[in-house]
Amino acid sequence: MSVTLYRLEGCPYCEFVVDELDELDVEFDSVWVEGLHSKRNEVKRVSGQRQVPVIVDDEYGVSMSQSARIFEFLETTYGDADSPEEVEVEF
Repeated sequence: MSVTLYRLEGCPYCEFVVDELDELDVEFDSVWVEGLHSKRNEVKRVSGQRQVPVIVDDEYGVSMSQSARIFEFLETTYGDADSPEEVEVEF
C-alpha cells in the first residue's frame, strides 16, 4: 500500500481526510495513533511533528500534515483538478 494515513479516533479532521480518500477511491492503510501527543513518536518520525492527520504517499514521495494541504494534494494527485488553485476545501 503506498498511502498511509495517521489518524486519531474521534478526530474530525482525520475523518474529513478519510471521506476524501474514499470519495476519490484511493486505497490506504490507517495507523491509529495515541491520544497523547507525547506518545506519537511514529507520527513525529514520518512528519517531523506530532499532530494528525498525516498522510504518507510512498509512490509520490509525500509526507504531510494539515487536512487542507492533504485535500489539495489528494485532489491534484488523484482527483480531476489540474492544479491546487482549482481545489476548494470547506470545513
